[in-house]
Formats: sequence, structure tokens, C-alpha cells
Amino acid sequence: MSGKAFVVGVGMTKFEKPESRDWQYWDMAEEAGGAALADAGIPYALVEQAPVGYCYQASTAAQRAVYTLGLTGIPVYNVNNNCATGSTALMMARQFVASGLNDCVLALGFEKMKKGALGGGSDGGDFKTSPVARHYGVMAAGHGFEMSPPTAQIFGNAAREHMERYGTTPAQLAAVGEKNHRHSAHNPYAQFRDVHSREDILASRTIHDPLTKLQCSPTSDGAAAAVVVSERFVDEHGLRGRAVEIAGQAMTTDTEESFASGSCIDVVGRPMSREAGARAFAESGLGIEDVDVVELHDCFSVNELLTYEALGMCGEGESGKLVEDGATTYGGRWVVNPSGGLISKGHPLGATGIAQCAELVWQLRGEAEARQVDGARVGLAHNIGLGGAAVVTVLRR
Repeated sequence: MSGKAFVVGVGMTKFEKPESRDWQYWDMAEEAGGAALADAGIPYALVEQAPVGYCYQASTAAQRAVYTLGLTGIPVYNVNNNCATGSTALMMARQFVASGLNDCVLALGFEKMKKGALGGGSDGGDFKTSPVARHYGVMAAGHGFEMSPPTAQIFGNAAREHMERYGTTPAQLAAVGEKNHRHSAHNPYAQFRDVHSREDILASRTIHDPLTKLQCSPTSDGAAAAVVVSERFVDEHGLRGRAVEIAGQAMTTDTEESFASGSCIDVVGRPMSREAGARAFAESGLGIEDVDVVELHDCFSVNELLTYEALGMCGEGESGKLVEDGATTYGGRWVVNPSGGLISKGHPLGATGIAQCAELVWQLRGEAEARQVDGARVGLAHNIGLGGAAVVTVLRR
């Protein structure tokens, strides 16, 4: 793809605890999509296509959602890629624009979820038919299968491996939760805005040892949207002052390496994240040393540590010390998850990847208010889903 693609408008709802607000997914989509269009200063009539992500609604829910914005007859794509759904929709929008097919595309993601922990992907049926049966088979072979929530279990076992292999401590894992809860205090869109000490994190209820409740992302309702346009569209509509370039972007899926080691660290996606990051950096001509602010997929505290290593922010096994030393918060080398991340901002699966984009666009424009990262010029988003998919996006002002 030789063309450039720019994000010129973003919007999102506040992320909410399921069933705490009387709304439907199309209400969320109207709120987030309308906000993104207003941010760009353009009408829905200029949108040529709309990839729309979600995991827990019926087929063609995307149409029901965007029809709240207008009935213009454009192609609407229903996107489902587990927790990487939102970033997959964003990547489709970027491909439509950068290929020259379209000048203006709306990427949208939403989710209306049920209370309680996520299951293991079997959707109530025979677990052997689950898309992630191979992943959980690796876990069961190495760790057995306990009664804790399956998703927390597979990441919790990755944490156990990291502790055994590198000496990572429970306090270092808790430092991720402490940081992200502290960051979310300044985010009006976050599901949780309470600040918790490291001691609070460690003392909260154990979900799957060593992961406690305050180190785990919640189920959430919410939506997010981004308007992605060509350079020609930017110039024709006078949007240079709003435009943030998608300088590099890559998606990877599982390879032999994901399963060959028998390690939960690999099966939950560190190899995918490493490769997606390398490809996105190569396309952008930038490196991790150029990045100022990061929104990454901290579905559980351990995954933030694994992602530090996958993106080259530190050496293998050094991520616990990195967060403990304050290198990933304000005043450190990078600010990671200024939004509060999935742990505290919330995690409506279809919206998460686009909400990461929204936060970074606000940061790079200097519009993030009390959570603003000083002088931010380059941002990185990392979104991952078991099954699997990893998307890394490099954004540049």
C-alpha cells in the first residue's frame, strides 16, 4: 500500500459495568460514531465504508449499529476477532484508504456484555470444538485445568512461568495494576477511577494465583469509533490540524512457535506480539526508542509485562523490574496505558482496539487534559486476542 492513512476523528462512550446503564449496542454506536464524526467535522454522508467490530451480538448487528448514523447504503462489514476485534476493524479501514479504494472510512467497535468472567471460548458447547481448544490444551498439559475462570487461568499460568523462569515477583505484577488504576483516575471515560495501592492490589480477591481481581480487566459495555481518511481528503477538507498518521500497522496470528514450547507465555501471544511490533516498526521507519506513549493490551497484569518484552522495551525477563522502577509511567521512559488500560478503563471486546486509538490520538494532539503525556509525538497501540490475533499500530503526529 503506497498511500497514507490518517485518523481525523475519534470518539467513544464511557465504558460501563454491564447492566449499569439502560442502553443498547446501537445506542453506544450512535454515541461513539457521532462523536468521531463531530471530532472530524464531517457528515456521515462522506463515509464510504464501515468495518464494525463486536463479539457478542448476532450477524448484521453492525448494520443495526451504523444505521443510527445514517441510511446511505454503504458497505458495512461485521468483524469478529476476539479481543483484537476493534483493532482489526481499524486495520481494515486503514487498508481501504491506503490502497486507494476509499477516501473516508469509519471504523467502529462496540460490545454489550454480561456480568462475570469471560469463558474459555467454547460458548457453552463442547470445549473440544472451541476455537481456542489447542491453546487451552497446551495449558492443561503443562499446568492441569483448575476451576478458576479459563481466561484468567491461562494468563495466570503464564505469570507463574514468568515468576519461575525470571524471578518476577507478585509485587511487580501488582505494580502494573497500581499504575493503571492510578492513571485511570484522570480518565472520564474509564469504568473505574479509584486509586489503589500496591498493597490493595495484592490483598484483593485471588482470581487465579498470582493474579488478583485488581490485576484483571473487567467485562464492560461501551463503544469507540475512528474516522480514517486519505491524504487527499485531509487536504480537501482542511484537516491537517486534526490528522494523526497511521505510520505503521501489522497483524499477526499464531505460528508454530506459539505452541511448540508448551509454554503459556507463548500460547497467550508473546511471539505474535513480537512479530507484529517488528513489522509495524519496519513499515513506519520508527523504533520503540521513538515512541512516547503506549496503549497496550493489559487484559491481565502479566500481559503488560509480556508485551514490554515483545515490543523491545526491555530484555526477556526484565519487565518486572521495568515497571517496578517507574519506567512506564509519568516521568519514566514511556507512559504506558495513560487511559488506565483494560484493567481500569474497561474491556468491551469489540471497542477496545479503537478506544486505544482514540486515547493515542488525543495524546498526540495534546488534548488528553490531566493525563496528557508531555511532548507526545509518536504513539503505539497493541491489541491481542486469543485464538489468535495481535495488532500493533504506530501513530505519528
